[in-house]
Amino acid sequence: MKGKIAFHYHVMLLPAIVILGLFSVYPLFGLLIAFEDFKPGRGIWHSPFVGWDNFQYVFMLPDIKQIFCNTISIAVLKIIFTQVFAIVFALLLNEVKNMFFKKAVQTIVYLPHFISWVLLGGIIINILSLDGIVNTTLQALGIQPIFFLGSNNWFPGVMVGTHVWQEFGFSAIVYLAALTGINPSLYEAAAIDGAGRFQRLLHISLPGIAATIILLLTLDLQNVLNAGFEQILNLYNPMVYQSGDIIDTYVYRAGLRELQYELGTAVGLLKSAVSFVLITISYFLASKFANYRIF
Repeated sequence: MKGKIAFHYHVMLLPAIVILGLFSVYPLFGLLIAFEDFKPGRGIWHSPFVGWDNFQYVFMLPDIKQIFCNTISIAVLKIIFTQVFAIVFALLLNEVKNMFFKKAVQTIVYLPHFISWVLLGGIIINILSLDGIVNTTLQALGIQPIFFLGSNNWFPGVMVGTHVWQEFGFSAIVYLAALTGINPSLYEAAAIDGAGRFQRLLHISLPGIAATIILLLTLDLQNVLNAGFEQILNLYNPMVYQSGDIIDTYVYRAGLRELQYELGTAVGLLKSAVSFVLITISYFLASKFANYRIF
């Protein structure tokens, strides 16, 4: 009887396995393009095999060093500033006693996380354009307008700032949850001993969420090569390729717009290989420093 029940469950699982194979496993054969002189008319299986030539060509490209530097610098700055803002926001919000105000602020700040960058990109372009509200205000103060999305000096900062604005509220949820796990008697004992709010925050709240901070920062290590494809694709332009072109946008431009399929696949595969190494490292670091294990 148990065998029949198990068989039915396996039959019910079959459609999901088929869909997984069609849309997640079968497309992996497309990685072969990275090792071929791909000819669309001949397909993946009949295009000439060239071995590592495409990867050697990638490292000979004049812009590849700048693209990797842009990716790592933008991604690392996003990780650092998002976590710092989330921690500070969570610590400050935890001190608010009015529950209605606390819930309202929390809802408002994590709402941008659910808005697509297609929509957010249009809003930010309007705000930061030469005739937008920011430059209009600067001109009213006697300051020259700034071409935020057309300047290589400003563009990386705009990418980091807008990402922090979108994500810090959602990241703060984890820290707020960690703060609720701290024993209230610690705060009461510290208050009796004469500790002020800042001292309680510094010596009780912050150490209480230290393990969570270490865990999230360690897990973020896997995102060092993920600088935000959708955000940058919707906001960048040829004038800021020098400071804003990242691996994902280069793969998109080379692979789809310029029809260099083998080059785009080689860069994408290289990024995936490095990301896999980073994920493995972050997993072992999370296990060592925060006792976080999946397996």
